[in-house]
Amino acid sequence: MHGRHRTPSVTQEGLFLPYINKKGPAGREHWEPLIQPLIEDLKKLPPEEVDGVVNYVVTKILKKVYPARYYHYNSAIGVLECIKQEFYRRVVAPYEDKKMQETGDIE
Repeated sequence: MHGRHRTPSVTQEGLFLPYINKKGPAGREHWEPLIQPLIEDLKKLPPEEVDGVVNYVVTKILKKVYPARYYHYNSAIGVLECIKQEFYRRVVAPYEDKKMQETGDIE
């Protein structure tokens, strides 16, 4: 998708998801029913097992989806970095901001 600019989609929570439309073969409506059972199964695991299973699932997806070339592996690493940043920005940072308001900032 290099060189293309697409408008980000908005989730029900009002969050923007870059490059993911609601409809179509690459859209959220296609993927949500596939992802939801995985999420439900992960929620049933003991907390100490979740990290390993998530790591396994993501690694297996990347290994099966990206062709065996450095260019593609480099792209996969970039996707993982963006996932990390997106998770921090949308989930961790708001949580930290809330806790800072509740307990006070670093003095």
